[in-house]
Amino acid sequence: MAELTVEEILAPGYLEGLAGLPLPEVRARRDAANEVETGLSYLRRMVQGRLDIVLAEQQRRSAGLPPEDLARLVDRLPEILGEHVHAPGLGRLTTIIAPGQIDAELLARIEAVVTTANMSRLPDMSDADVAAISAGLEAVEREVSGQRRSLHEVLDALQEEIVRRYKSGEASVDTLLE
Repeated sequence: MAELTVEEILAPGYLEGLAGLPLPEVRARRDAANEVETGLSYLRRMVQGRLDIVLAEQQRRSAGLPPEDLARLVDRLPEILGEHVHAPGLGRLTTIIAPGQIDAELLARIEAVVTTANMSRLPDMSDADVAAISAGLEAVEREVSGQRRSLHEVLDALQEEIVRRYKSGEASVDTLLE
């Protein structure tokens, strides 16, 4: 199956007629959805990391502390990024560690909010600019999280169809190699 986009997988027709599809096709759709989810997960972590750094800068300012140089910021990254390691909820274990495909449009939107190069200039930016970056990253994070939730519903439906076939006897271990 060719690489699909999140929009294609979330389209209403992606799950249409699922019960009538051959098992290899259902598995291929599940695998494609997993691949897209891995890419979205990566982008979400990227947004969250940048947002954590921006929020740390806002906290530094609100506490009235002096600006940090880049070396001090780098030294503090484990502390800054480690605060939100565990997200709420049960989460999902990924079977794919490195994303095979990244949504180029979402990546461009993240970079439009704040580039990697601009992250090092946060202490020199105005409060309004830092607040705008924070708001922009929060908006992208909400969008990506919403897409991931919807994608998980599709993945659940695909997995439920596979399980249903095994339970009903329509599929067996022998069909694993199909």
